[in-house]
Amino acid sequence: MDIQFYGAAKMVTGSNYLVKTEKYNILVDCGMFQGNEEMEKLNYNDFPYNPSEIDFLILTHAHIDHSGRIPKLVKDGFRGRIITTNATYDLCKIMLKDSAKIQESDVEWENRKRQRAGKKL
Repeated sequence: MDIQFYGAAKMVTGSNYLVKTEKYNILVDCGMFQGNEEMEKLNYNDFPYNPSEIDFLILTHAHIDHSGRIPKLVKDGFRGRIITTNATYDLCKIMLKDSAKIQESDVEWENRKRQRAGKKL
């Protein structure tokens, strides 16, 4: 077994661990990085593994720093099974939509600021 730490290591946000066994690639959490601007830019980086090669995602709980990058994981090719509790599933249905709305608002604000400065959107 091999365990790789891709978030919440040397920081307290962006929980993301990959457990590789002989048979499966198991991701534990897929969280957003939160904090200062530099840390939040990490959310736009490619994953350091191929999402299409992940067999399972074990989601420990619904907090965005543990679940927030699941939509990106799926967009980038993850088609495995997500394992979590019913309560976490129910909360994620609400929290991920809310997070997306906040991110859209943030991008709109940033683009207005960039447009005024004559920068690329």
